[in-house]
Amino acid sequence: MVSNYHGGMIYASPQLGEPEMRVIDELDQMRSELRHNVRDRRRWLGSLRRLTFARNVQGSNSIEGYDASLDDVLAAVDDEETLEAGEETRLALRGYRDALTYVMQIARDPDPPSIDESLLKSLHFMMIRHDLSKNPGQWRPGAIWVEPEEDHELVYEAPDRELVPQLIGELVSTLDTTSDTDDHAVLRAAMAHLNLVMIHPFSDGNGRMARCLQTLVLAREQILAPEFSSIEEYLGRNTTAYYAVLAAVGQGAWNPGNDALPWVRYCLTAHHRQARTLLRRVEETEQLWTGLEDLVRARGLPSRSIGPLADAARGLRLGNATYRRLVAQSDGDEIAELTATRDLKRLVDADLLAAVGERRGRTYTPSRDLRMLWATIRASRPKRSDNDPFVDSGTSSS
Repeated sequence: MVSNYHGGMIYASPQLGEPEMRVIDELDQMRSELRHNVRDRRRWLGSLRRLTFARNVQGSNSIEGYDASLDDVLAAVDDEETLEAGEETRLALRGYRDALTYVMQIARDPDPPSIDESLLKSLHFMMIRHDLSKNPGQWRPGAIWVEPEEDHELVYEAPDRELVPQLIGELVSTLDTTSDTDDHAVLRAAMAHLNLVMIHPFSDGNGRMARCLQTLVLAREQILAPEFSSIEEYLGRNTTAYYAVLAAVGQGAWNPGNDALPWVRYCLTAHHRQARTLLRRVEETEQLWTGLEDLVRARGLPSRSIGPLADAARGLRLGNATYRRLVAQSDGDEIAELTATRDLKRLVDADLLAAVGERRGRTYTPSRDLRMLWATIRASRPKRSDNDPFVDSGTSSS
């Protein structure tokens, strides 16, 4: 391969115009509303965080072909056995869980570490350590390219291996926490994602690493908790468009002189739509918990059962271990296995849950009352809108 890299150049942040700044302003307003809704210690916040985190893990891994139900992703996140996902998928989910969990820990640090080569390699090792043949925590040993696949037409050849350390060095220098850049965090995060995925420094896991890095850059800003500022769920649901914009910007090779504005616009659109989704989920979660509080109170059941019932109402798998974990998450209290067993029996007797299976393999499904409560909430959901935030104001989208 003949490289067109001449030193001192990775993909540069594009000049943003009025349309981009307007979308950023709208995004900041929505995030301010989200921040207001999730800053208080509301009992349902832990449940929403857990599901949002799992959806991010699910979305990023699905792009790489590791498809799993939300139930199995939650099981992998919680260190429980997956029922349908195979071993390779389970290990990939857990690896990504570990990396994102570390990103969340960094976000809580009042003096977060700089993003450097060592941190990138450490995150990569967490993701890929289950397969040593893929050189976890190491730069790729040689050339690498992306072959076309059945569902998309991304063909890409990465820059020469000997350029990787220098290119990564330039990338992390743009993310120095002491940088005096005026670029908005969303722009810096998008460009970090683009540059890492185009440099393709690892033997495998480059897409997951780029998406994780984007979340990390946003997490360090402490604008929102990492799980609420990530667009990984959105990218997993819109993989074809995601690959298409990367292909358009990269044009098949390392071309850092190309205009990155289409990519930035795509990321801004993703953030805008994901923020709207999260605002809706906040409202629906609060409605669900209010309805469950009424049901539990009317039937004389312990209030600690509301968190587990919320998962069951959504159709998620519920067992004894999950019940205990959800009680600890929403109430802060650790309960014994026997206490959980008694609680679950009372919920079955009160016709809120139905038991399926025997003994340790027993799970619980929602009753008609729970299903109706969630169906009523979902029925009031506004019609889904995938409007382009650029087109909506009369500005054509790239």
